[in-house]
Amino acid sequence: MALMDSKIETRKPPAAGVRQYLAILRLDHSTKHIFIVPGIILAWLLRGARSEHLAADIALGLVAAVCVASANYVINEWFDRDFDRHHPTKSQRAAVQSAMDGKIIGLEWLVLLAIGLVCAAASSRLMLLASSIFALQGVVYNVPPLRSKDKAYFDVISESINNPLRLLIGWAMVDPTSLPPGSVILCYWFGGAFLMAAKRLSEYREIAASHGRELLARYRASFADYSEVSLTASCLSYSLFSVFFLSVFLVKYRIEYILAMPLVVMLFTTYFSMSTSPGSSAQKPEKLYGERGLMLIVLALVAVFLAASFVDMPFLARLAEQHYITLE
Repeated sequence: MALMDSKIETRKPPAAGVRQYLAILRLDHSTKHIFIVPGIILAWLLRGARSEHLAADIALGLVAAVCVASANYVINEWFDRDFDRHHPTKSQRAAVQSAMDGKIIGLEWLVLLAIGLVCAAASSRLMLLASSIFALQGVVYNVPPLRSKDKAYFDVISESINNPLRLLIGWAMVDPTSLPPGSVILCYWFGGAFLMAAKRLSEYREIAASHGRELLARYRASFADYSEVSLTASCLSYSLFSVFFLSVFLVKYRIEYILAMPLVVMLFTTYFSMSTSPGSSAQKPEKLYGERGLMLIVLALVAVFLAASFVDMPFLARLAEQHYITLE
């Protein structure tokens, strides 16, 4: 293994071309922006359309999200290139396999960031705020000396903030005059933390088993402070926090939404089970749309949520009231 790493490090890669500089934008990861959609739906259901130019704001918000995310991916590949070479599959990334120019990387990042923030500013101040924090997160997560991705647990918390930011971008498209409920923001944040912890658990199990923990820590420093048990425990903690804050939202804003809870629990359980399988899609969240079972649960959850949004069920209100069973 040491000999193989030595050969990788001493081989001089070819100069990067246009294809390589476009590859690091990771436009195929745009499927992650599906997390924007619940923000749009929630804002519409809870607040109504308050945007004066809804179609334009949705278009501007999507462009802003894609551009800022790609800007983050650009610096991610650049600053991770010496670490990714130790990963079984990420070692095939363009920044590892080709010699890239730091000046071009910086220009690419700036252009993408400028386009994203200009589009966000053209939409609303709330959109600009969300997009700016999104861009700042990319710097905190990837760039030394901050580089939060190297610190156990903080790596998950800082990366998963992208989830509520996407929610906020979707909300701002429909209602730029308010913020989503705090319970939803925290539910989204901890839900994202669960996804990221499950991803690390899947990586830990697979890479540690096939290449050893030493290589795993060389790929990502935070793994030196993780174990399979601690990652499993963190998944449990994040999922419980997410479900707790979701429950607060459901009871507070519309009791009918409580009918969706069994599907939410099923979704967390299925995803966790999936993350423990070899070659799991949990390591590549952008590919989750190919997981048929998971997608069926998501579709059922959406259907129940929409039905509960328009069908009143007064008898469920008793669940939020105090009742005692007396024995006399």
